[in-house]
Amino acid sequence: MSVNFISSQRCIVGASVLVLAAVSGGASAQDAPIVQPGAPGQSSRALTAEEAARISENRYSIDDVRFMQDMIGHHYQAVEMAALVAERTNREEVVAIAGRIDASQADEIAFMQTWLNERGETAPDPADPHAAHGAMAGHGLMEGMATPEQMAELAASSGTDFDRLFLALMIAHHEGAITMVEHLLSQSGSAFDPVLFDFTTDVTNEQEAEIRRMSALARELADDPRSHLSAGFRDAGEAISNLTLVASLPKPTGFFDPENPAGLPPYIESDDEDEDAENAGDDSDEADSPRFGSRSPFLSFSNTDMAFSGDLMAVGNYHGINLYRLGDGAEPDLISSIVCPGGQGDVSIVGDLLLMSVEQTRGRVDCGLEGIGREPSPDRFRGLRIFDIADPQAPIQVGQVQTCRGSHTHSVVSGPDPDGVIIVYNSGTSSVRDEEELAGCVGGELGDNRTALFRIDVIEIPVADPSQARIVDSPAVFADEETGELAGLWRGGDHGDGTQTTSVTNQCHDITVFPSLNLAAGACSGNGILFDITDPRAPTRIDAVSDEGFAYWHSATFNNDGTQVLFTDEWGGGGRPRCRVQDPRTWGANAFYTIEDGELVFQSHYKLPAAQSELENCVAHNGSIIPVPGRDIFVQAWYQGGVSIIDFTDTSNPFEIAYFDRGPIDEDRPTTGGYWSTYWYDGRIYGTEIARGLDVFELTASDYLTENEIAAARMADQGQTFNPQSQYPVTWPDHPAIARAYLDQMARDEALADDQMTALSAALDQAEANITDGTMDAELAERLEDIASQIDPSATSGAALQSTLQGIAEALR
Repeated sequence: MSVNFISSQRCIVGASVLVLAAVSGGASAQDAPIVQPGAPGQSSRALTAEEAARISENRYSIDDVRFMQDMIGHHYQAVEMAALVAERTNREEVVAIAGRIDASQADEIAFMQTWLNERGETAPDPADPHAAHGAMAGHGLMEGMATPEQMAELAASSGTDFDRLFLALMIAHHEGAITMVEHLLSQSGSAFDPVLFDFTTDVTNEQEAEIRRMSALARELADDPRSHLSAGFRDAGEAISNLTLVASLPKPTGFFDPENPAGLPPYIESDDEDEDAENAGDDSDEADSPRFGSRSPFLSFSNTDMAFSGDLMAVGNYHGINLYRLGDGAEPDLISSIVCPGGQGDVSIVGDLLLMSVEQTRGRVDCGLEGIGREPSPDRFRGLRIFDIADPQAPIQVGQVQTCRGSHTHSVVSGPDPDGVIIVYNSGTSSVRDEEELAGCVGGELGDNRTALFRIDVIEIPVADPSQARIVDSPAVFADEETGELAGLWRGGDHGDGTQTTSVTNQCHDITVFPSLNLAAGACSGNGILFDITDPRAPTRIDAVSDEGFAYWHSATFNNDGTQVLFTDEWGGGGRPRCRVQDPRTWGANAFYTIEDGELVFQSHYKLPAAQSELENCVAHNGSIIPVPGRDIFVQAWYQGGVSIIDFTDTSNPFEIAYFDRGPIDEDRPTTGGYWSTYWYDGRIYGTEIARGLDVFELTASDYLTENEIAAARMADQGQTFNPQSQYPVTWPDHPAIARAYLDQMARDEALADDQMTALSAALDQAEANITDGTMDAELAERLEDIASQIDPSATSGAALQSTLQGIAEALR
């Protein structure tokens, strides 16, 4: 804020005070008493005209006063932090930031003190050690302020370490100031004084501009190459580790806007450059920046989820579905495109049936492109579509299940059963449709047990006649077990100071089923839930947990033996940058739980370690298990944060072992893009890129993962079908390649003596030659059994290696 601005505003304030004095002087001439009653039982007291006028003063509020007093202390800490810079770093950019902060914040402190003094309010002097006993007493640390411990750590650091910590603390500090402004403006009657309102506007604009500069610099200082990649739709910078990108396919014709293939917000042309500069204030960077529309296009062509069956891959899209044939080559072959708008297009395959989730109100029964109006209509479709893909080049819509809240995601629970019926759980997360359009749809949240909220749908699909598919129940899985009240879990809101605001639990986003254990894990907006699905038509809640750092429980994945669950938090809804240097490490992250005696027990969090820019939507999203025997490894999409592969074998210490990332889609405009889902299937990783298309990866050996472990993963039996919200235990054959993977794990942990390693490696080489030739060898079988007996089953992978060796021995007899 400039000094000229402050001076001009003081003139306005002074004039206002003179007017008030004139009015008060006139009022003092009256003879009628002015009385202020006390509390019940207390005496009234007489007031002077000046006192009465002041009590009725409505040009500023107590919230305004508290804001200004708090902001003085808040600004002063920034000045203190800036004062540390000169002796601890010579990085020009950091020195420049400190200079701007020192000048602007000190100037604004003086302005705030004047504003308070002119109104007869206490204006604290933050440099006075006794100030804490005055106006700021009891206020504690305001939003974004560094703790005494953090200030001490900053003062003790120097060089690049200081630069990084200074930027991290100062970004958080500036964001805290913006939050304080937002809180003030949310209070009734606050910032009525135009001087104060202009000040708050300037605070927000200046702090946001500085945050952008500091974030960019902090990413430049990061060691991770993902933090400073160049932008581009088809030519963005790339960073890759322990993966190989083996194929990259653009979206098929008809599934992108040819005039705007990247889905960018529109450029705003201006004929008045002077006006643009004036609107940008004194910030020359802002004045020179191009202007764009604040809204992006519809997600009409966004790629979404995937499903696999045999050599067929279905890629969902808000516009429909694309079917690909997988072969020996890395690049899938497009065989047909199904145009059927309605979003979000999540898919599953069961035999010759393809299921598709539809939630948007524009969806039509006939897959029409023209959309549909707001009024209730029999032509609208929101729910689960069913296609016959026996001939994938000529798919036919053979069934539909209309639901009250549409279908955001769905889970194939079982089937076909002996009666030829498929059971599906449907999760609708949108608004409840009009009962005039679909009978039985009631939207009231509480007090009406007919409401479509607080439920999931159980759907039956007869394979012989999918047109007869229907909802058979909508159990209230969130109800209070004692009272029966539907809203029995998290009611929404934050968990206290410094915690995340979490969505109300009136829906599940994803329900991942593990039928062989009769379990399901629900990521249900405000809670993570464990279900018993012994009777798949009647799921019951076993346990529910919450997390103070989660905004929206989005998805769930079991490990291979169903003893652990990984939940994700989609903080910001997937369309916002939530992996910036200043974002909390436990927000928008994964949370790992073990299942102990039917209860979910928290172990740890994990978040993408590479800081992303303001232009990249980034948060935890969909992934799957990579079937490396003996380990729990997860490949995960982070939208424009890219692909991250993590090892969570030890749930208390998950860590990254591989990654791939591209730079932002555009260098100026924040644009929704990045990976929606990344899944392992039949030896490769497939990623649906929202804006760009489809990518295929293969693992490469590293210190974290050996060639033998990768080969073993390729040999895993996933079954002939992979649907993302249906998990089945993966199995591995008793083969020397699998034994070598376990052997590598034991070597990594030094769990076998060198002579044992040498003997076993030689025996496995011989066994593989025999198996390849189809020859028996009883002597070798006996030797393998003898080696197996000497292995400690309690060691890393020991029991699994023993079992595999015994299986190989049996095959050689």
